[in-house]
Amino acid sequence: MSTEALLRVGADVGGAATSRRVSIDDALTQHAGEFGRWQLRHFVLVTAAWALEALHTMVIIFADREPAMWCPAGDGRCGDQCAGAAAGWEWVQGSASSTVAEWGLVCGQRYKVGLAQAIFFAGGMVGAGVFGHLSDSFLGRKGALLVACILNAVFGLLTALSPNYWVYVALRLITGFSTGSVGLCSFVLANEPIGPSRRGMASMFTFYFFSGGIAILAGIAALFQSSWRLLYVVTSLPSLVYVLTVLPFVSESPRWYLVRRRADDALCVLRDIATANGRRIPDGVTLKLDDEGDDKDFEDPSTAASSTGSIIDVFRSRTTRVRLVLSVLINLFCSVVYYGLSLNVVNLKTNLYISVVVNSLAEMPAYLLTALLLDRFGRKPLGIGTMLLSGVFCTIGSLIPGDDGTMRLVRMACGVVGIFGMAATYNLLFIYSAELFPTVVRNAALGCTSQAAQMGAILAPLVVVLGERVPFAVFGVSGIIGGLLVFYLPETMNKPLYDTMAGLEEGEKTLLK
Repeated sequence: MSTEALLRVGADVGGAATSRRVSIDDALTQHAGEFGRWQLRHFVLVTAAWALEALHTMVIIFADREPAMWCPAGDGRCGDQCAGAAAGWEWVQGSASSTVAEWGLVCGQRYKVGLAQAIFFAGGMVGAGVFGHLSDSFLGRKGALLVACILNAVFGLLTALSPNYWVYVALRLITGFSTGSVGLCSFVLANEPIGPSRRGMASMFTFYFFSGGIAILAGIAALFQSSWRLLYVVTSLPSLVYVLTVLPFVSESPRWYLVRRRADDALCVLRDIATANGRRIPDGVTLKLDDEGDDKDFEDPSTAASSTGSIIDVFRSRTTRVRLVLSVLINLFCSVVYYGLSLNVVNLKTNLYISVVVNSLAEMPAYLLTALLLDRFGRKPLGIGTMLLSGVFCTIGSLIPGDDGTMRLVRMACGVVGIFGMAATYNLLFIYSAELFPTVVRNAALGCTSQAAQMGAILAPLVVVLGERVPFAVFGVSGIIGGLLVFYLPETMNKPLYDTMAGLEEGEKTLLK
């Protein structure tokens, strides 16, 4: 054998000896870095999509508001306000200021406001399930987020052209279909490249973008009070800008690549992460799923069948089935309270724009608190505590008598504490739910929990129209029941983020030994 051939054989033997197969969590922890410059940049770019979801969702607070009316002929000279212009009444800011003013959605027609808002969230419920499946399958996390943002922009702009109420409702349904999945896809894409010890802390900052989006929306709405149509245009264009200027610079999740058996692409992303973080992945390192042993070096991951799961696989396993049912119920109750308190500002009879900003600002300390306490006390205790805090204060708000200015302010304060607690829970549930399910079905499972959240959001506007005190009672009961249900979920702090169903089952058996 020639000298060159001997050297080649020696190199092959040496390479085989130094080759090592690791999971993505191990690759991040040992080589690429858990949360460095690459992850920070990626997290900010991807999570910014939450602000877009806030614009498309909460725009209804301002577009569907009921503006003040006045009687040009003087006090007492106009007829029934429900008759509107026919009785001599006019809208202070003009009939184009909101959908309520333009289409006369007052008195006996007021239910149509809640109906339009509920239908929007119904679209989100369907969309969360559809996009959850698509992002786990061929579209991927980035592809699903791209499609959702494009649909948001297109249908949001078309909503501004609605000729009548029913066309408006139809377009809000379709917009809700895409909007309901933006946060879901963004959350998973932003957090999957982060290492296990930093994932919880980073995830807690996700909702700052959503709350920030609400605060920005209040400012935009204050500038465009005279035209709800222009408000829809201004809140829809940022989604298009995001697609063109941000998403091209975002990478697909390496975990999605790996479960789709595209190991080379997953490793390429991890090498980019390591390079940007000033680190290096050794040449002999390859990736494996968490249900694969180290003796499968002969298998070529790029040619193996795709490891893809569905919601059916979640129900086949008792472990994930129980987790899903509990997560669905908890998300449902959480959403009823969160969206209910957000929309209930119209019943507080205070300045609408200031009330919305106050609520959004009240959410931000909640995210900081959970970020600081998440890895100290764990997901489960925080989930229980924040839901019960919100439920108790909402219950107190329902018991406050009277309708004078002081009582309204006290009730508003109870609502602020309530949204503080439930915003913390809402944020916490995303990371908690993501850690309860393996990569192969993570988005499908989160799609179900998001659907439950959308169902809660559907109920929220229907609860809001019941008056001032009754909604607080409903929110209080929902928060307390939700907090009690969290008792039955397992703690996930410092546990692996599993890739496959088999890996999860094996991991749970190991923990029980």
